[in-house]
Amino acid sequence: MTGSPRPVVELHGVSKTYGDVAALKSADLVIRRGELLAVVGPSGSGKSTMLNIMGTLDRPTAGTVRIDGYDIDRLSDRELSALRAGTIGFVFQQFHLAPGVPALDSVANGLLYSGRPRGERRRLAESALRRVGLGHRLGHEPHQLSGGEKQRVAIARAVLGDPPLLLADEPTGALDSRSGAVVIELLHDLQRAGTTVVVITHDRDIAGSLPREVRIKDGHIEHDSGIVDGLDSIDRRGGTPGALPLAPLPEEAVR
Repeated sequence: MTGSPRPVVELHGVSKTYGDVAALKSADLVIRRGELLAVVGPSGSGKSTMLNIMGTLDRPTAGTVRIDGYDIDRLSDRELSALRAGTIGFVFQQFHLAPGVPALDSVANGLLYSGRPRGERRRLAESALRRVGLGHRLGHEPHQLSGGEKQRVAIARAVLGDPPLLLADEPTGALDSRSGAVVIELLHDLQRAGTTVVVITHDRDIAGSLPREVRIKDGHIEHDSGIVDGLDSIDRRGGTPGALPLAPLPEEAVR
């Protein structure tokens, strides 16, 4: 009998300390494929630390982290980079678009080190921009785009390789309410198409509008609305029951 798909993110007893500061304390979190959820908390709550750990940008001080079934403690730095490149897309509050670079090239440059020829990179970038509703802005430079359009360019770049996990850190923080609503609806669209989307935010209204809300305070997860749906069921001894066997990381990604 085939088991249920592996979770995309599993945190088990995860803690992170910086000197004498405990930024995250014994966090347990399971994120299933295709979920759309918010991790919400005030400044200094630990949500950015959780983002860095989920994004494999930082390793925990204690506990176990599995991303797409891979235990990150068992991966070398090169393997971790390969996992990050193929599995995770990042969207930040600041758009990180280079001045003078058209939207098409800003997105295509996300594949600069993939070994793909320039024509293919640009073709995939155009497809990603059309996916986020910017097919009419391919040649526009950042100064010619609104804030909401800049964020959609950033999202197109993040989903260019169709990663299963998208981490969005305060994606509406630099936008007006109307542009922010467009970006949130786009994240809903990506989730409906199969991407797992995690929104890191301090905005309780945004968090409350999403299907699942994880509240964090002083490094502790104090509430997880997904638990009532049984989304926390997991075998603490080593992953999800019936999980599919892991495929090796692609050789070209770790070269």
